[in-house]
Amino acid sequence: MANQMSVLSAKRIRAQFVRQSLGKALFYAAIYAFLLVMAVIVLFPFYWMLISSVKTLDEYRLSVPTFWPRVLMLNNYISAFTTAKLGRLFINTMIVGVVSTLLSLVITILTAFAFARLEFKGKELLFAALLATMMIPGELFTITNYGTITTFGWKNTYTVLIVPFLVSVFYIYLLRQSFLQIPNELYLAAKVDGTKDIKYLWKVMVPLSLPTLISITILKMMGAWNSYIWPRLVANDDAHRLITNGLRSAFTDTTGDVNYPVQMAAVALVSAPLFLVFVFLRKYIMSGVSRSGIKG
Repeated sequence: MANQMSVLSAKRIRAQFVRQSLGKALFYAAIYAFLLVMAVIVLFPFYWMLISSVKTLDEYRLSVPTFWPRVLMLNNYISAFTTAKLGRLFINTMIVGVVSTLLSLVITILTAFAFARLEFKGKELLFAALLATMMIPGELFTITNYGTITTFGWKNTYTVLIVPFLVSVFYIYLLRQSFLQIPNELYLAAKVDGTKDIKYLWKVMVPLSLPTLISITILKMMGAWNSYIWPRLVANDDAHRLITNGLRSAFTDTTGDVNYPVQMAAVALVSAPLFLVFVFLRKYIMSGVSRSGIKG
């Protein structure tokens, strides 16, 4: 009798284990299937961009689209580079991106340090007011900013592409949170030793907050690279046109016809740097954002 009970118990335990294993396997299968579907949805536009960039215009205009080009037109990339003058567009965008990023980093570091370590009246109220501005859509400032830069005579200059967006409350908030994780005892000890604030900031806080600073640098450069509306509004001449605006009209002929395969090739060339930046530096972006979200 005891043997029969033990055999039945073993069978029940085995059956329960099988059910649990099967349920876990089905759960993970469903998760991976969902992720696979989402990956296809996200990656398909990039696949379509790439295959369209090596098609002929006639094949691109077929009523029934082809999912693999019949003839590889690799010279579309050469045509894209010369037609859109991508070299000049790259230079303009790099000038705006590098200068605005460096100046924005200086402003962000000094402001975040003031809100994280310095004591002055109204600090918390002022910081709360800055955070409140994040709830206002940036588009609401377009008209007033346009009127201001017109008054200053900044249209069609690099200045108008750089100065209006040097201050970012979001970046200040990220870096302030990172600074707050550094023990205040280090700052007090440095003050006892007679260390000036700027030296302490440069020698201690900046190195310890390097992941967040790298994240801010990457995000700022990507923002400059992708900016479209403001540059098109205030600096759309040949000498100052940025890369996103250059792609908009460079491939339209006098009849209004657009050479879409060549335009897709240009988009692929422009997207490649951003893709490489994300692939190789994504860990710094994630690390910087995650460290800034926790006050230690």
